Amino acid sequence: MKSKKIIIGSRGSKLALIYAERAKTELKKFSKELDVEIKKITTKGDIIQDVRLSDTGGKGLFCKLIEEELINKKIDIAVHALKDLPSIETEGLITNCFLERNDPREILISKKNLDFLKLKKDSIVGTSSFRREFQLKRIRNDLKYKLIRGNVDTRIKKLNENFFDAIILSYAGIKSLNLTNNISQIFPTSEIIPSAGQGVVALQCRKNDDSIVKILNEINHKETHYCVQAERNVLKILEGDCETAIGVLAKIQVNKIVLEGELFSLDGTQRFYLKSSKHLNLAAELGKEVGEILKKKSKDSYKK
Repeated sequence: MKSKKIIIGSRGSKLALIYAERAKTELKKFSKELDVEIKKITTKGDIIQDVRLSDTGGKGLFCKLIEEELINKKIDIAVHALKDLPSIETEGLITNCFLERNDPREILISKKNLDFLKLKKDSIVGTSSFRREFQLKRIRNDLKYKLIRGNVDTRIKKLNENFFDAIILSYAGIKSLNLTNNISQIFPTSEIIPSAGQGVVALQCRKNDDSIVKILNEINHKETHYCVQAERNVLKILEGDCETAIGVLAKIQVNKIVLEGELFSLDGTQRFYLKSSKHLNLAAELGKEVGEILKKKSKDSYKK
């Protein structure tokens, strides 16, 4: 293969760049002849950090500018944390390549290294999502849940400065940043179902860029792709956005895919749950079915 220059676009946070380096390593595994460069792009989601994403344009804040660079051919591949990517694909782009999934679980970091059940009544817990807040309230409704935004380092700093008594983060990010010594507790997925695509790094390109599409097909992690198909289709059916509290996780068991999903009403007082499975090749169909059933069960109580 002739030497080919590929520019990867990524957010400029420490964690995003670690994911971009992972993507670069996978591309170089495909062909050592590839000249891969990483371009840092500051998104609106990185700038606006004092309000909920749902109040400022939703998940798209983390990817819109990167996608614009991709559309305008300033980069060849966009790297995203999949859970930050809206479920409806931007016209002209395709997200069909996923690196092997990192651990999708949630973790707690707390003052005095206390477990969640040992936190004092009225302790302030920082979380950026309604999903986590509603899930945690089902375990303990005597705590105060407060919005926290910013990158991992910023959130840990806010905890250490006593703005919070504990914070909830994804294990994948903490592990990638080598900050696991801060972890007070890891929640099993049976207790807290993560968001769709949590722990997955997605690679996006232009739909008509045949050479890049071919390369990405080669480095795509097939098992992760099956799980992503199922999880993302739940979101698509529910038309989920940042205000929608949805937990969904797919796991592969031999030649079968098992999908677990939960959906909360807008105020978090009602929870709708389903676990179902199908043959691995029907992963996408399973996601649609689970989404439809959850939608029917909820009677649209999760929407404004």
